[in-house]
Amino acid sequence: MRNEQVPDRNIAMELVRTTEAAALAAARWMGRGDKNASDGAAVNAMRMMMDTVDMDGVVVIGEGEKDEAPMLFNGERVGSGHGPQVDVAVDPIDGTRLLSLGRPNALSVVAVAPRGTMFNPKDIFYMEKIAVGAAAKGKIDLSAPIAWNIEQVAKAKDLAVEEVTVVILDRDRNTEIVDQIRAAGARIRFITDGDVAGAVMAGLAGTGVDMLLGIGGSPEGVVAAVAMKCLEGDMQCRLWPRDDGDRKLAVERGLDVTRVLAIDDLVSSDDVFFAASGITTGDLLKGVEYVAGGATSESLVMRARSGTIRRIQTEHHWRKLEQISGTRYTN
Repeated sequence: MRNEQVPDRNIAMELVRTTEAAALAAARWMGRGDKNASDGAAVNAMRMMMDTVDMDGVVVIGEGEKDEAPMLFNGERVGSGHGPQVDVAVDPIDGTRLLSLGRPNALSVVAVAPRGTMFNPKDIFYMEKIAVGAAAKGKIDLSAPIAWNIEQVAKAKDLAVEEVTVVILDRDRNTEIVDQIRAAGARIRFITDGDVAGAVMAGLAGTGVDMLLGIGGSPEGVVAAVAMKCLEGDMQCRLWPRDDGDRKLAVERGLDVTRVLAIDDLVSSDDVFFAASGITTGDLLKGVEYVAGGATSESLVMRARSGTIRRIQTEHHWRKLEQISGTRYTN
């Protein structure tokens, strides 16, 4: 039996300060073509703010194993050390390439669940994914043909198949899936990076997206599963080894690459939290915008148990932020 300690308050309202900090730090690097510098700025800002949150957290989905590196690495303890024991998944910049090129849809993201309830894909970095909103919950099957899944979503949402819009990463590895979506008659919205945002758009009403399909990052899959729990949506994934080396590694790590992971396999608790802040303006959130003496940001904050979904618009004043945090946000 898992040792699950349920948080007794909405710590997502504290977590959003960590994504805001990361977004503010990263946005200074928009369009500068330096992915490492922007990622480092975001990680350092998030890490600093994360330690002010009242929780006893362990990073399950982070920057990977790093020896004594000042990063949010897998296994790192975060939070104040007081409060609920939780698993933490972080993506300081979901869409690092987008940010470096000055393109839309870069986000800063954090997800939290009770300790021991998040799936850890370990060193298998890709997953096949399908995600839908509440209307189609329980209607999808990753093992079934893509055309069947699209038909199920169309029926659940009272749409013609031709009206279903699927979001998918524009990658060569998804070419066959794209061909099957088009053969089924559905529409496609390509995204170049950042499929956490794509999954959330599939779960939220009014985005024009009905489902997410395709092969994307495993860490992002776990983060997206937390978001879909908050949205009462559904998601299934299956680890996708790139080659024989990945297949051998999966065996060594005790991972079954043939198993379809339901949303409860990806995150087994229903008391989960999700926060995201826009870095560059996109379909989901507005990005950081600079004004005299500060900046504005937009964030999405969700908790599954209470069903709350909040959009937060924040005005940040550099002088006060720097006094509080000791971090310099201006150049």
